[in-house]
Amino acid sequence: MTPLEMIRTKTGFICDMDGVIYHGNQLLPGVTEFVNWLQSEQKKFLFLTNSSERSPRELCHKLKRLGLDVTEDHFYTSALATATFLANQHPNGSIYVIGESGLTNALYDAGLTNNDINPDYVVVGESHDYTYERICRAVKLVINGAKLIGTNPDLTGPVEGGLVPATGALMAPIELATGSKAYYVGKPNPLIMRNALKKIGCRREESVIIGDRMDTDIIAGIESEIETILVLTGVSTEADLKHFAYRPNHVLKDLRALL
Repeated sequence: MTPLEMIRTKTGFICDMDGVIYHGNQLLPGVTEFVNWLQSEQKKFLFLTNSSERSPRELCHKLKRLGLDVTEDHFYTSALATATFLANQHPNGSIYVIGESGLTNALYDAGLTNNDINPDYVVVGESHDYTYERICRAVKLVINGAKLIGTNPDLTGPVEGGLVPATGALMAPIELATGSKAYYVGKPNPLIMRNALKKIGCRREESVIIGDRMDTDIIAGIESEIETILVLTGVSTEADLKHFAYRPNHVLKDLRALL
């Protein structure tokens, strides 16, 4: 049995979204066939994204607009993982948030309340409302004792036509100005990987993670002892591999190669 045939016998598939499933509003090659295969083979699968902008419902609707019919329970985001983490750490805690509705709603649903005076946490995710004023507010709150939390450490995210700054880049001015290091909940943190395995009800030995980034997806799989596939449709290229001290189990041009 070839390595790819072995992968196709796996029970659980954890898939990144940006750079694996789509760029912006454009599906990537082989995605429709891959999702149809997951469903027809009755695989357990989860779209696990480090992006905190959208809720599972919004992601579900986005894929539906792109022609894929996948139910909400197949999505898990760094926003949900962050909300779960903070609710466990500090039940009914307070937060100051720089982020989109996917993050703020997840935090509120977990029982955390907004507070721009003396919050327990400053939480940063991807944001289109990222202003100098909000950075200054975050810096002041962290200096006054708020803990600094990031939804994910990604420096960039792939979109149609190139890359845009992601949470790690947006967090940098706050870290530099305060001397504080943020705690990131999203990939490659094993916390979000354990949550993902619980959601699909699979053991790590029977699962595989598919991603486009060496520094988040692939290292997340390695540190969680899950078989890894790097697809070359997103951020990391084949030339990038030599810069890392670790390697994915498999490198594929796109999802079509898996089928």
